Amino acid sequence: MTAELVRGQNHTLPQTRLEIRVSAGSPVVAGATLGDERGTVHGAEWIVHPGSPQLPGLEVSRQAAADHRLAVDLDALPDAVHRVTVLLALPLGTGRPVTFGSVAAPFVAVTGLDGTEIATFTLTGLDAESAVTALELYRRQGVWKVRAVGQGYAAGLAGMLADQGVARAAELAASIQEAVVSGLARSVAPPPPRTPDGERVRHPSRPAPSAGGGRPPGPPVTGDRHPAPGSDPLGEPSPAPAADPTPGGPVNYAHPRRQTSAPPPPPPPPTAPPAAPGQPARPVAGDATGWSMDERLYNQIWGMFEDLARAVAAYRSAVDFAESRMDQELDRALSDPRSRIGGAGDRAREAARAKRDELTTRAREALDRDLVQLAAECAVVEPALPAAYAGWDNPVWHGYRVPMEIPMALRIGDLHLPERADLRIPLLVRLPLERGIWIDSGRTASEASASTDGDELRRLGVETAVALAARLLAVYPADEFSVHVIDPAGSAAAALAPLTGSGVLTGPPAAGARGVASVLAHLTRRVDLVQMAIRAGAADSLPPDLDTGEQLLIVNDFPHGFDDRAVTQLRYLADEGPAVGVHLLMVADREDARAYGPVLDPLWRSLLRITPVADDHLADPWVGHAWTYEPLRAPQGSRVVEQVLALVAAARRVGYR
Repeated sequence: MTAELVRGQNHTLPQTRLEIRVSAGSPVVAGATLGDERGTVHGAEWIVHPGSPQLPGLEVSRQAAADHRLAVDLDALPDAVHRVTVLLALPLGTGRPVTFGSVAAPFVAVTGLDGTEIATFTLTGLDAESAVTALELYRRQGVWKVRAVGQGYAAGLAGMLADQGVARAAELAASIQEAVVSGLARSVAPPPPRTPDGERVRHPSRPAPSAGGGRPPGPPVTGDRHPAPGSDPLGEPSPAPAADPTPGGPVNYAHPRRQTSAPPPPPPPPTAPPAAPGQPARPVAGDATGWSMDERLYNQIWGMFEDLARAVAAYRSAVDFAESRMDQELDRALSDPRSRIGGAGDRAREAARAKRDELTTRAREALDRDLVQLAAECAVVEPALPAAYAGWDNPVWHGYRVPMEIPMALRIGDLHLPERADLRIPLLVRLPLERGIWIDSGRTASEASASTDGDELRRLGVETAVALAARLLAVYPADEFSVHVIDPAGSAAAALAPLTGSGVLTGPPAAGARGVASVLAHLTRRVDLVQMAIRAGAADSLPPDLDTGEQLLIVNDFPHGFDDRAVTQLRYLADEGPAVGVHLLMVADREDARAYGPVLDPLWRSLLRITPVADDHLADPWVGHAWTYEPLRAPQGSRVVEQVLALVAAARRVGYR
C-alpha cells in the first residue's frame, strides 16, 4: 500500500533500486545532494544536478522540466553516504515563475522500477520560496528510509545549498542555472494519472524511462565516485561504463579510464549480528562512521537524537493531520442544514471520529515501533560509553584513570520528549567549549521548578556547576585544565566542598568585591596576552608564569559583589574567552540582575542555558520540539564525584613535582 506522507513523516523503503518521480505545474530543476551520517555535504562533487547529472548510484535529468524521474540505486552509493536529499528549484528566466507559491504544489513519488508507488508527498504550504528540499532518503541501522521534508528557501538554490554547508554555494547555484539554460531538453513521461477515486493508474507492461528518458529500467549509469585531480566537478559527466558481460550480474560502477582520487575511507563500524527474519536489525554500540570508537559513538548518539526528533515530529504531524481531516469532513457533512437533523449528522460525526482515531492509532503504532528500536539502541550504547560521554551511574567511572588527551565531546545532561520520558538521549557538547554555560537558578514554568524552593534551586544550581566542573577536570589531562571560583558572599561553601576539599582549585573561592576584581583582572590579562601573542605570531614570548592551559571560571550569586567594571570584564570573558581557552560557568537568576536592564542581554544570549532541575526550554527549530533537559547527578549516597576529583588532584601533585 502506498504511504501518503506528510511533512516530517518517514517510511521504510522495501528495496534499494528506485525511481523518484517529480510532477510540478511548471518546469523545475531537480537535483540531489549526498550527505554523510551527520548530513554534511563534502563539496560540489557530492551534488548531482543538470550540469553534472551522474554520480555512483544516482542520476538526474539534464534540464528543467515539469516532470522528472530520478534513478536511484542505494546499494551503489559510496559507503560514506548515509543521506540523499532531493532538491527542487525554479529555473531563472524572463517570464518564468519566481516562487513556488505561484505554481501548483509539486508532487513527489518514490516508486519501484516497475512503477509501483512506495511513498508519495505533496509539497503544500509553499509561498515565497524558489527552492525546496523535497524529501530525503537516509540510512539508519542498515535500513534505508524516506522522509518527507518540504523545507522551502526564499533565498533560492544558493540559500538551500548554503544551508547544507556547501562552500561557495552562490557560485555553484549560478553554475547549475547556467547548465539548465544551455543544456538540451529531454522529455520525461509524467507520472501515471489518478483515477476518480484517487488511485494511480498502473502500467506494469510499459517500461519506465530513466532520468535520461531513453533507457529501460535498470541501475543508474554512473561515473567515478570522485572527480579526478584538477577536473571540474560542474563539467560534463563521464562516459558510461561498459555493462557487465554476465547477464543478470552486478554492474561495475567504476570508470573504465579513471581511478578515484579519494582518500582511504575510515575503518568500518561494527556490524550488528543478523536479526531474525522480519525483525529489525539488532543495534550495536559504535554503529556509525568515524576513525575512533569515541567518534563513532558521538555520531551514533546524534543519530539517535535525530531519529527521536523526527519520529516524534512525524507522529505529531500525523495527529494534527487526522484532527484537521476530521474537522474538514465534519464541515462538509454538516454544511447542509438538512443533515444536522436526524441520524445522518450523527453518523457523519461518528464516521469522521472513527477515521481520526484510526489514523491516530496507526501513527502511534509507527511511533511505538521507532521508540522500541531506539530504546534497544540506547540500552546497548549507554554501557559502552567512555567516561566523557557516560552518566555518573555508569560503571566506567569505577575504573577511571586521568586521560592523556582530551576527548572530542563531553556529556552535560540528558534530553527527552514527553512521548516517552524514559528514553534519554545524552546531550554532548564539543571540546574545547565554544561558548560558556549559564545554569539558571531562577524560577521557571516547569513542574520541577515550581515545586522547588528558591534557596533549594540555588543550591542545586551550584551542585550542577560542581558536577560539570568535575567532569571537565576528569576528561582533561591533569595539567591542562584549571578551575577558578567566585562566590562573593560565601553562600555556596557547602555545595562547593567537593572542589575545595579535593584541592583541584587554583585557589580558594574569591569572596567580596576585592576577590571578584582580582580573579577577573587575572583572567582578563590572560585573554589579552594570549590574543596579542596569537595576532603577532609570537606565542613563545608569553610570560613564563602564564598558565596556557584551559581555564574555567565558576561564578555564583551574580551580580552580588560585581560593580560596573566587573560586569564589563565578565562580558568580555564571555565574548572573547572561549577562543583563547577561558570559559565561563555562571550560576545566576536573571531576575537578580534585572537592574542592569538590556545591558546584560548580550551576556545571557552568549551562554548556553541549562537548568538545575528538569525543564523543557531547549528549542529545536527544525522540527519545533521543546526538549526537556535534565542535569546529570551522582546516584544518591554515591561518592563517585569526590573519588574522581581525588584521582585528578593526585595526578596533579605528581605532575607538579
